[in-house]
Amino acid sequence: MAAMLTRDELAGALVQAGQGDRSAFRIVYEATSAKLLGVCLRILPDRQTAEDVLQDTYLTVWRKAESFDPSRASPITWLVTIARNRSIDRLRSAAPMRRAVPVEDAHDLADDAALASETIEQADEVGRLNTCLEQLEDKARGVIRTAFLEGVTYDALAQRENVPLGTMKSWIRRGLMRLRSCLET
Repeated sequence: MAAMLTRDELAGALVQAGQGDRSAFRIVYEATSAKLLGVCLRILPDRQTAEDVLQDTYLTVWRKAESFDPSRASPITWLVTIARNRSIDRLRSAAPMRRAVPVEDAHDLADDAALASETIEQADEVGRLNTCLEQLEDKARGVIRTAFLEGVTYDALAQRENVPLGTMKSWIRRGLMRLRSCLET
């Protein structure tokens, strides 16, 4: 099992990976691959697809590590965002081929591994994030949590809330702007 890294150690390894340091990249992979696989598994229908997306995620991390800025985001947040976005992209690209399953069946499909949300909550920024989330209005807080922690698409959220897609995007955008402002203070 990989040793747990502090936020600063992980950020340092990401910065070094951005400079082409393969051993630093290995450290990032060993410290975060289980967490990121959990994120992929929460969004994607099967383990093989999740593992493929995890590989794509780390290819993206290798190519874009130089753009990581530790003053703008925690390293785990940056990595989870990449994994989440890649997973949703894969899910959308495969959408015509998969059959719809009622949301009630999701419990039966759950992986035994720790939930991605539980893993993320262990990060050192969760306290601040939760404080800032609590300052948002209930509807914005709910849709942001659902979109970013559960991987539900904006379109699916709009259908759930019975609002136009543009309205849902506006709610999330305004909520994220308020959240960002809170986190920057």
